[in-house]
Amino acid sequence: MVRSRAGFTLIEVAIAVAMLGIVMLGLLSTTSRMLHTVTDDRSRTIAAKAADEKLALTRQWPVYSTLDSAYAGVEADTPQAGWTRTTTIARIGGLNQPDDYKRITVTVDGPGLPAPVSRSISVAAP
Repeated sequence: MVRSRAGFTLIEVAIAVAMLGIVMLGLLSTTSRMLHTVTDDRSRTIAAKAADEKLALTRQWPVYSTLDSAYAGVEADTPQAGWTRTTTIARIGGLNQPDDYKRITVTVDGPGLPAPVSRSISVAAP
């Protein structure tokens, strides 16, 4: 009498489940890394936008001599709660010298950012 084989054995099912588990762990790891990268990129984009907005304001400031008093300093909770936006202004050269300009740097830092984001521009004396 010939016995026909129908279905899977317990060993075959166990091997299939183990392979499926390994594949699922790999997908979970990849998905986790991708979400972390997307979150970091989003945070950096928000920080860069906040720095660029501040630099755009300084570019439009009409009085060169008052840039420091108008913009230098630290703003808390900008652009998000717990973040800081620091604006520093350094004068290069000197008053009435040919190389008189100001270097404006805006640095945004906060939770969720892997590293602070900085943007800089130079504004020449009129």
